[in-house]
Amino acid sequence: MTNKPYSVGVIGGGAWGTALAIIANRAGSKVTLGTRNANVLEFIRDRRSNDVYLPGIFIDPHIEVSDDLATVCRSDVLIIAVPSHCLRSVCITVSDMLDKCVPVVLASKGIERGSLMLMSEVAQAILSGNPVAVLSGPNFADEAAKGLPTATTIACQHEESWDTLIYGIGGKLFRPYMTTDLIGTQLGGAAKNVIAIACGIAIGCGMGENARAALVTRGFAEIARLAQAKGGKYETLMGLSGIGDLMLTCGSTKSRNMSFGVSIGKGVTKEDILIARGRGVTEGVIAAESVYKLATKHQVEMPICEAVYRILYEDARIDKVITHLLERPFIKE
Repeated sequence: MTNKPYSVGVIGGGAWGTALAIIANRAGSKVTLGTRNANVLEFIRDRRSNDVYLPGIFIDPHIEVSDDLATVCRSDVLIIAVPSHCLRSVCITVSDMLDKCVPVVLASKGIERGSLMLMSEVAQAILSGNPVAVLSGPNFADEAAKGLPTATTIACQHEESWDTLIYGIGGKLFRPYMTTDLIGTQLGGAAKNVIAIACGIAIGCGMGENARAALVTRGFAEIARLAQAKGGKYETLMGLSGIGDLMLTCGSTKSRNMSFGVSIGKGVTKEDILIARGRGVTEGVIAAESVYKLATKHQVEMPICEAVYRILYEDARIDKVITHLLERPFIKE
């Protein structure tokens, strides 16, 4: 049973943060969306739309928008939906504003550069008293915001918070499935972006759909090896945050990572693509480095992820990287 309506605060006025605010409002929660982007604030207040990151989608007037993060933190649930490289600074900022009983849901997918910490590890190090959850799954922001049927994984080891998370966010059109496996959930979400870049490169190079299918399948095996080496569960990777997210991201050019890879495969430089994309973040570019280094740390073989890293960070020639992959010894499936 629930005691709705819950209050839900969302930090991050990008596409996914805005979508999650819309989703929580649709679930019946009282929602405050926090952003310090002046343009986003103005658009939502004046036009009830986020024309900067999520154009064309109506934002209910019941959703409050604020640049005061202390106000956003006065909620039953706090969702942080910022790029992975911004998570640490946001956690530090809100650490003195947040009641210790408030569960914090991380909607960022990635591994922190340098420390190689998962997003939950970053948050737990700073917000040590708060239950930390991770939301990850096959979720395009625009489709979820429009109310198209969507499912996702929420990982949280504090099972007492499950009802609050499910009923604060979930509903008929946005269906959360709970797990306690934070590690598997996060590594599925982070590493699939690297595999999506690899699939895009293959398509951009004209290698065909057989090659993409092989990359998705063998890429999944790589992700599973890394997750298990870190203590994650294989069955988690068989769910929404693993194979589900991988299928979505590697199967559609709506995926920023997939389309990024296509451009790389056609010979466009990483720098030119990122400049052209402006505000939008392509998480797989950052993840390629972090996943490769995390795999090296744990002595996990991830040849596809290593190939993407070498193309993006060592200026390796795509044809030579592909040749190297194709010359690997035959092994059992």
